[in-house]
Amino acid sequence: MVYERQPRKGKIEAGEAVEMIQSGHRIALSPVCAEPQALTKSLVERKDRLENVEIYTMMPMGECPYALPEMEGHFKVKAFSVGPRIMEAVNKGRADYIPCHLSQIPGLFANGIIPIDVALIQLSPPDSHGYCSLGVSISYIREVLNSAKLVIAEINEQMPRTLGDTFVHLSEVDYIAEYSHPLPAMSPPKMSETERRIAEYTSELIPDNAVIQIGIGNIAAAILEEIKKKNNLSIHTGTFSDGVMSLVESGAINTKRGSSNSSRIVATELIGTSKFYEFCHSNPLIEMRSINYTHNIRVLSQIKGLVSINSAIQIDLNGQVNAEMRGEELVNGVGGQLDFLRGATASPGGKAVIAFPSTARKGKASRIVSRLDHSAVVTVGRADIDFVITEYGVARLRGKSLPERARELIAIAHPSFREELRDDLHKQ
Repeated sequence: MVYERQPRKGKIEAGEAVEMIQSGHRIALSPVCAEPQALTKSLVERKDRLENVEIYTMMPMGECPYALPEMEGHFKVKAFSVGPRIMEAVNKGRADYIPCHLSQIPGLFANGIIPIDVALIQLSPPDSHGYCSLGVSISYIREVLNSAKLVIAEINEQMPRTLGDTFVHLSEVDYIAEYSHPLPAMSPPKMSETERRIAEYTSELIPDNAVIQIGIGNIAAAILEEIKKKNNLSIHTGTFSDGVMSLVESGAINTKRGSSNSSRIVATELIGTSKFYEFCHSNPLIEMRSINYTHNIRVLSQIKGLVSINSAIQIDLNGQVNAEMRGEELVNGVGGQLDFLRGATASPGGKAVIAFPSTARKGKASRIVSRLDHSAVVTVGRADIDFVITEYGVARLRGKSLPERARELIAIAHPSFREELRDDLHKQ
């Protein structure tokens, strides 16, 4: 392939590239599904020459070999969101979690709070003018590129070329390494009857012409399936997956009408199947933007009819939400949940929804509890809660007193736990 413009210092093999990384360096990786796998593999293969290298990432979906037990002392992973690949490393102390809202992450790099020595990123192949695309992850990479002392890009011919605020010119990169490998893919979700029931209740709160913020997982997929009958929907979210394709195919997302800027689907991360990545490639319907835009409350407050849909692990009778801890284990990060809950509340006609099954552990534990577990954290405070949905109905908490919201929540708890919750309420 002939490029019109070259990187500042040239093309290089991954092994040569990581030789520039020294002990004590701070490295930022493209997050989620955009992690540069060839570069990270080469880095791990050369671990014996390195000590105390800090690696900053967010919910990586690749193999994450740098977080394995044998990497201790060589690499220390610091993650803004955990995800399944490094959950064990975080809970075993081999990796650290940095609690912060997604909207705060770009500023950590831009303001020098987290200085970066080396950026390892992944890009699509360049066009004839030398412009590559950040592809499936925009996130906070702009700020990383602007602040890193050295930028090494892995150009992957299988990275989708997405549109929006995605373009990086080869002149912005110091070195490139060319590879071809599939992106990490997520299997299509399998939806249960409980999740479909939750989707039915959630759908009732979504009018035609709404702008939806929704993530990934079984409940999100069930909701997207349920709202295919709606009209003139838009998406403005952090991450989306395969389920949005069916909204486009059904006509629920009207390609001729736009209410979220110039596009009908706005996001900062993509996670899905190989078919989904093909759908996103050069798709003018999809506008990829940085976190500074997607999670910015000034932007969100100007979107008319924004419906934010998130999930939780537990909620107590006051309305406090734990979306991070399952027992003693950290399973998630703060993420963008509060950014979007507050954004939807500020939106004209907006609604903020927490939707989750009423029970956990195969029905043995209630997710609606009198008090959060002693190891739990408060991800969302009680003053930020609006709608809560389980398979047993909808509770509206905004504007309700503490006793009123407790009664609302008990009414949508699993019937097996309602009496116990009422008894606990009377004892308080």
